[in-house]
Amino acid sequence: MSIKKLSKIRKSDPHFQREVAKYELPLPSREYVLQVVEQQGKPVSFEELCALLDIQPVEYVMFQRRLGAMEREAQLMRNRKGAYILPERASLIAGRIEGHADGYGFLVPDDGGDDLFLDAKQMSKVLHRDRALARVIGLDRKGRREGAIVEVLERANSRVVGRVLIEHGITVVVPENRRINQDILVTPDKKSKVKAGQVVMVEIIEQPNRHSQPIGRIIEVLGNYADPGMEIEIALRKHDLPFEFSPKVVEETKALPGKVKKSEWADRKDIRDLPLVTIDGETARDFDDAVFAEKRGRGWRLVVAIADVSHYVRPGMALDLDAMERGNSVYFPRRVIPMLPEKLSNGLCSLNPDVERLAMVCDMEINSSGVIKAYAFYSAVFRSRARLTYNQVWNWLSAEVEPESDIHRDLQPQLKALYALFQILLKARHKRGAIDFETIETMMLFNDHGKIDNIVPVYRNDAHRLIEECMLAANVCASAFLEKHKQPCLYRIHEGPTPEKLEGLRSFLQEFGLGLPGGESPTAKDYGVLLEKIKPRPDAQLLQTVMLRSLRQAMYSPDNVGHFGLSYEHYTHFTSPIRRYPDLLVHRSIKAVLDGTRYAPGKWDEIGMHCSMTERRADEATRDVNNWLKCYYMRDRIGEEFVGTIAAVVPFGVFVALDSVYVEGLVHVSELGEDYFQYDNIKHQMLGERSGQRYRLGDRMNVKLVRADLETGRIDFVLATPPVSTHVTAPRLAVTPFSGTMPKAAAKPPATVAKPARKTAAKAPAKSVQRSKPAAEGKKRTAAKKHH
Repeated sequence: MSIKKLSKIRKSDPHFQREVAKYELPLPSREYVLQVVEQQGKPVSFEELCALLDIQPVEYVMFQRRLGAMEREAQLMRNRKGAYILPERASLIAGRIEGHADGYGFLVPDDGGDDLFLDAKQMSKVLHRDRALARVIGLDRKGRREGAIVEVLERANSRVVGRVLIEHGITVVVPENRRINQDILVTPDKKSKVKAGQVVMVEIIEQPNRHSQPIGRIIEVLGNYADPGMEIEIALRKHDLPFEFSPKVVEETKALPGKVKKSEWADRKDIRDLPLVTIDGETARDFDDAVFAEKRGRGWRLVVAIADVSHYVRPGMALDLDAMERGNSVYFPRRVIPMLPEKLSNGLCSLNPDVERLAMVCDMEINSSGVIKAYAFYSAVFRSRARLTYNQVWNWLSAEVEPESDIHRDLQPQLKALYALFQILLKARHKRGAIDFETIETMMLFNDHGKIDNIVPVYRNDAHRLIEECMLAANVCASAFLEKHKQPCLYRIHEGPTPEKLEGLRSFLQEFGLGLPGGESPTAKDYGVLLEKIKPRPDAQLLQTVMLRSLRQAMYSPDNVGHFGLSYEHYTHFTSPIRRYPDLLVHRSIKAVLDGTRYAPGKWDEIGMHCSMTERRADEATRDVNNWLKCYYMRDRIGEEFVGTIAAVVPFGVFVALDSVYVEGLVHVSELGEDYFQYDNIKHQMLGERSGQRYRLGDRMNVKLVRADLETGRIDFVLATPPVSTHVTAPRLAVTPFSGTMPKAAAKPPATVAKPARKTAAKAPAKSVQRSKPAAEGKKRTAAKKHH
């Protein structure tokens, strides 16, 4: 059959031309199929649908596949007689399952509507992250819509990591992901020598249903729970993090040269005479940016050279496909899961000193007010003059230490120029109104056995901030350049607070006689004005925390809505292509503009959603590892008393962050006193009905450690005496400019007094950023630079 022979029925498809462009012999588009089914006003059998759409017998198989795909995406469904109907006509809602450790769950609708509560009976049919169709069956006692699962559309879990339990000769695997609250029954295997307590990977061979629990077989034994590095092995599998490169990537990497060839310099600007330097952490190994600044009249020239990863990682290569799947490098304590193989990330693309390297350069002219007046992007070849560290540079700039080598002495004028420019850029930042939240960063110190010896605060100096401002300037130029030339790309966007969050924040501030300026659309500068106002107050930490939580999470999107926290109208990520896939896409987009072409990697919105997901996935995995290590660290301190601050208030208690060890744990509501405590999510407090005792976010507490359970990840405290007076903030340790990464909302709450079972104590707020990065073999930059 040819296109010319297609009937008028087929050609009347409103998306006919689109389908013709995609397929040699196009089938009716999905939209046309839905239109025809809706027009019938009744269920339609396969035979009837084929007749209505003039589907020929030779097309039956392909058409069935299209209808099957539409079923999986909940665009169509079949009734008991096998006829096709529209889900919305049957009052069915499609969405993804979100499990809770206490057995219940929610269906999060695809259309963005209110979630459906699913009780434990409904959750027995599905697992966390499955897709399903559900019907609203009423309201629960809290007034939430309650649902019943009608059909499972897609199973999300084929392999699960967990611990082995053997009871009465029956082997089950308890998933490490507490949102999967069904134990997996393991098929008998006489050859298996698996032991109780071991960590394994189990392949699910029979998904759960209303009659039976999931059944699986053990395919990998990882080891014992307390083995060194086991926490990372678990996190990799629990969060589906790719950690092994494909054979094709290995082949392509072997084929790459060991050093930059002179033939690759062609058509590149030679800037080897510029004394560019890299400034990173002491243990960093992937150097992706180098900087240079000089005074020019009343203004400045700033050159930011970024590793030209796009020269080696081309679209369609296995290297590119693996890099996109990973989305970013993941930095665990003492181990890195890189986005690119080490030959590239630590070798060919790393801007090591005294060797030629290929770079994409942003060359800027900045006036005396810190405004970028002009910029240019070009491909270049250069040589880094030195690999410097933050502490080294700051010691020189603050005159605490004199440079010892001739090379370092020769670099002092250039470093002083960089510092002078930084002070101008910092003033421009404050004038612009970018938000600066104060946070505490910490670093884990490890012993020879791979366990935490100590957790200490990390102090940022102006060398960190210097590099950060240089990177911000280059990122802004990249977004302006692409927007000017109408080349699509992924912007780093950060929207302002939602109306609901804004209303909650203002209600909270009224309790303190404070207000947030800006009306219904406050700006970052309005937040900044309030932050300056509250700095002298003893409850500043509490107020800042609530302000921080009112903001949304930064993400990647092709739709430029600006960056609220940084107070930029446009912003993107250009400066870290070694470890962030969006930066690599931005490099390709800039090169396309320079070459007079267009770059289109696919659907930008889908790529943006994927990269945002991989970023969150990495954060969750590293948080899991950090919390496990902290739990292991606290096991030897049972019975000790600590002073801390309430870092989160949830319906089942309060989480307390300890001052001295930077570990967080739960004081369950049942331990707060002999009273009924009501949870107030607006005032961020627990209030005793009879006693009037109040526990609020930011309050100080004396607590005693009673439990540190590795298997559940829980750290539990009880109240110690005497209590500490409330509203006294912990000493400020570091200032970290706003990163655009918000703490995750607490899981949807159970009743006021909820069972803590299987609830992890890992709900550390994003503010207590774990900074084991210096021990992480190459993690560089502060949280601010990473997440902007």
